[in-house]
Amino acid sequence: MPPRQAFTGSCRKLVFAFDVGTTFSGVSYCFLDPGQVPVIQGVNRHRFPAQEHVGGDCKIPSIICYDPDGAVRAVGAEAMQEYIEEEIEENGWVKMEWWKLHLRPKTMVSSHITDQDIPPLPPNKTAVQILADFMRYLHECAEKYIEESQANGADMLRSVEHTTEFVLSHPNGWEGPQQAQIRNAAVMAGLVPDTPDGRSRIHLVTEGEASLHYCLGSGLAVDGFQDDQGVIIVDAGGGTIDVSAYHMTTAPSFEEIAPAECRLQGSIFLRFGNENDPAYIKFGTIKDKDINFNIRSGQLKLMGSDVAPLFEPSAEAVIEAIEEQRHVATKTISTVFLVGGFAASEWLFTRLQSHLRPLDLNFCRPDSHTAKAVAEGAVAFFLDHRVSARVAKFTYGTRCATQFDRNDPQHKLRASMAIPRPSGRTVLPNAFSAVLTKGTAVSETKEFRKDFITEVVDRSSCDMIATEIVCYRGDSPNPRWTDTEPACTQDTSKVAHTISPRRGYAGLQFYRQEFSIVLMFGLTELEAQLSWKEDGIERRSSATVVFDQVVEAV
Repeated sequence: MPPRQAFTGSCRKLVFAFDVGTTFSGVSYCFLDPGQVPVIQGVNRHRFPAQEHVGGDCKIPSIICYDPDGAVRAVGAEAMQEYIEEEIEENGWVKMEWWKLHLRPKTMVSSHITDQDIPPLPPNKTAVQILADFMRYLHECAEKYIEESQANGADMLRSVEHTTEFVLSHPNGWEGPQQAQIRNAAVMAGLVPDTPDGRSRIHLVTEGEASLHYCLGSGLAVDGFQDDQGVIIVDAGGGTIDVSAYHMTTAPSFEEIAPAECRLQGSIFLRFGNENDPAYIKFGTIKDKDINFNIRSGQLKLMGSDVAPLFEPSAEAVIEAIEEQRHVATKTISTVFLVGGFAASEWLFTRLQSHLRPLDLNFCRPDSHTAKAVAEGAVAFFLDHRVSARVAKFTYGTRCATQFDRNDPQHKLRASMAIPRPSGRTVLPNAFSAVLTKGTAVSETKEFRKDFITEVVDRSSCDMIATEIVCYRGDSPNPRWTDTEPACTQDTSKVAHTISPRRGYAGLQFYRQEFSIVLMFGLTELEAQLSWKEDGIERRSSATVVFDQVVEAV
């Protein structure tokens, strides 16, 4: 990879990256000084409160405790201290773990995980509020770390108070609704003000793409991008396993070559190394002991051979995801990189190695610090922006009406649903018109557009036009109807402009509006707009709310 270039901005900036995981979280940051080459740094775990004796080199537990009034009382390693258990028992505190999974899209395949498997949320607290409280804590600790570890740290922070950028990572499977929740949580946490300028300083990146940037920064991943071959990045975390595939077009630019995957099969229950070694589960204090049940010093001893089957579903999920990526990727896969907290498991590494080596695939972990891959990679994503094209994971389009065709068998079956239009034409409702199809490679600057019309007899109905952007999740390569195919509303747009009356059936006066739906999916978030012409000039409207009105595909 070419070396990172000096920052060309006119004033100092600060970039924070928060990797909020199901079990552990971390922070990385970078000061951008004009003329200087940026250096990514991590907030050392020892600088977080009560973290001095907790394992790991860069992360804290994703745990937060609330009192009965909903006030935050302990976060991270503080929440794991013994006295906290007394407070929970005596004063009704609530200890929240795995709360991030409450944000998961309900559309994700997760039959093995239900809301009943996750600790319930405290009264009067949403998952978004918990995320906000946790990010506020990370931000406060990160700023304190900078103040204490860097010369003139306090002055440096004051100089970037209004120019700090935040990169927030999320699993590959998190979609528009979850991205909106993350943005709202960042505002609630006070990271940025609730203004267009403030929200523009929030940047989202998938954990898969952040991991790619980390692997590239490690220097070892570059060798995997040879001879037009592709690589797969497996980010194995506590709650999710994110799998992405890329290939290098022209250095240093990369393209996604398969729809990214996300599986809810992380190492959420146990840490496990080798089936030949025993595993220990700490559940009490050093005084807890029962030799008959292999309990000593507050730890339950289990045979490794008994624990290994518990992890087999996770390994199988990773293998299945890798094989799916290999199957749909547009380039031959030559290398697989394993990162994330679960990557530290020697058992998982060995299990995957035994599957991949016979397939003549290179398989490795970039280095011994895979747990910090997402946080550091998220900063590198902001600085280097290596990925120029991504693959659409779903088909996006809109509900509309389509002109009735008597020769189409499906139209004949729906003849009773036909609707006459003011112009004299007959249409069928509940049609689906795809704008962006699954598997399409989308560059950052490419737009996807489709034209539509709507006809009304009441001029006042033309003051506002709205249409839904629908996400189709089924397997059909050409979904045609929204009443028989699974879909969900993703986004909406609206538009108003001046139009002239027309004459239709039997001289009926009506109004026709012509507009286009425009989708942009070059970054990690889908953007939707409506486009129309007014006095020959194109106008556009950003996404807003849903209104019911029939539109037709042109």
